[in-house]
Amino acid sequence: MARAVVEPAVLELVRQYPRGRSFSTTVTFGGDDFSMCAHVRARWAAPGQVKIALACWVVNKDTARYLGDNPPAEEEMRLPPDGTAEWDEELTSRVIGHLAARMDALATPLPTTDEHLTITVPFVLT
Repeated sequence: MARAVVEPAVLELVRQYPRGRSFSTTVTFGGDDFSMCAHVRARWAAPGQVKIALACWVVNKDTARYLGDNPPAEEEMRLPPDGTAEWDEELTSRVIGHLAARMDALATPLPTTDEHLTITVPFVLT
């Protein structure tokens, strides 16, 4: 997930938005049975450094089909306060760990007050 959708989302966000602002997006990765979702937030931390916050969760499409709500409700694809998705700490930890390795993070992931994990990575716009 880190390589397939999160890292490209970070790169696109950083190139698209000016310094000094925080920017975010939600990306999904999965198949017919489930989708893994990630809320990605990025902002410039210092010249040449980007701080990335990440929260991940899973939407089980099989359960939605079984319970008759197919496709899953839009609320399940968003975190509170806009939706009903529940943060998956273990999945978030694995994805941000992979992302940290791929993007040469400057330190280990740290938690935020809103159920995200953050890393700071070196970044130079090309």
